[in-house]
Amino acid sequence: MPIESAHARRPMVSPSEARDGCDSADGRSLCPVLAAVGVIGTEWRLAIVHRLLDGPQRFSEILKSNPRLNAKTLSATLKFLESQGVVQRTVVSTRPFSVVYSLTEMGLGLAPAARELRAWGERWLLPRQNATSRAAARRTPAIQGELPRIVPADADAPRAR
Repeated sequence: MPIESAHARRPMVSPSEARDGCDSADGRSLCPVLAAVGVIGTEWRLAIVHRLLDGPQRFSEILKSNPRLNAKTLSATLKFLESQGVVQRTVVSTRPFSVVYSLTEMGLGLAPAARELRAWGERWLLPRQNATSRAAARRTPAIQGELPRIVPADADAPRAR
């Protein structure tokens, strides 16, 4: 039987589930934090909110903003954020029609938190990532698991049949 570690991933809770599990007897309830994490608690949700802080964007513009983001994930994330009241979807009546996504007042309220998370990442995570990549660049190929390529001396000579 496998033993679960203390760092095992817990399933995400919805904002309503977070409110239901509130225990405010000590006066320091985590309910608002848990509810907020339930809305913006994934990598793509916060990244899309951060992108929309620059102003309204079309689906294709958001999709092109990150090469790791695919259309299926973006579509599902935008639908979720729209259902939570964070993002507003507007159909522009042009030929051909286009859809523009923007932040609602609730979504704009996330601006300070999104900017603070960016600043925190730039201060604490980027230096660590840069140090790791510099250390990796100093390693020899054998340490990285890549063996030098051996080429036979007569590789350029035509083969006999």
